[in-house]
Amino acid sequence: MPTTPTKSTRFDQFEATCGHGRPTVAQLARATRGGRRLGRIAAAPIAIAALAVGGLPVAASADAAELEDRRARVSNGCLWAGKTYAQDATVAAGGTSFRCGTEAAMPHWFATAPTNQPDTVPTPGAIASPVGQFSSGARQPGTSYTDYCVGNQLIPGTDDVYQVVRVSSGKLIWKAAHPISEWTFHGPPPAPTWRTTALCIDGVLT
Repeated sequence: MPTTPTKSTRFDQFEATCGHGRPTVAQLARATRGGRRLGRIAAAPIAIAALAVGGLPVAASADAAELEDRRARVSNGCLWAGKTYAQDATVAAGGTSFRCGTEAAMPHWFATAPTNQPDTVPTPGAIASPVGQFSSGARQPGTSYTDYCVGNQLIPGTDDVYQVVRVSSGKLIWKAAHPISEWTFHGPPPAPTWRTTALCIDGVLT
């Protein structure tokens, strides 16, 4: 930090710039102000350097923060079949109403009540990973994608309705929620699985 010039330093500054002799009050004030200006100019590069965060200029850091903020706003909506729905939006699927909310600060679909309303959202079924397609809480009829084995017995995915759940690692997966009989189809059900029991070896689907 620049220091305020002492009285002797002020005289030296004056003599170097204005000549010898006792300075007037006005001259001394001008010399003092000049020293302060020089101190501020010398400190400016230090201040600019301090504004760099992690080797990135402040402007870059601000851009990164703005990007994260935009991502956070997008994540506040709930995904259903790849489309984002706003908080408190309601949809109908399979004879149940779902409301978009949050659970543990993450987007989540809450099943609210049975409904006779036809589906208001696509219901492609649990045909692939829900990541990037469905938020937790969403439900879909099972398909061959959700086939699994119990011992050497094949359990077809089409036997159940699957719900998106978030596991301890934070990853989203499908998990059987209830029998397929509890899903109201407003179109054709998923095709039967192409797999056979021969693909189940010691409880593992091969």
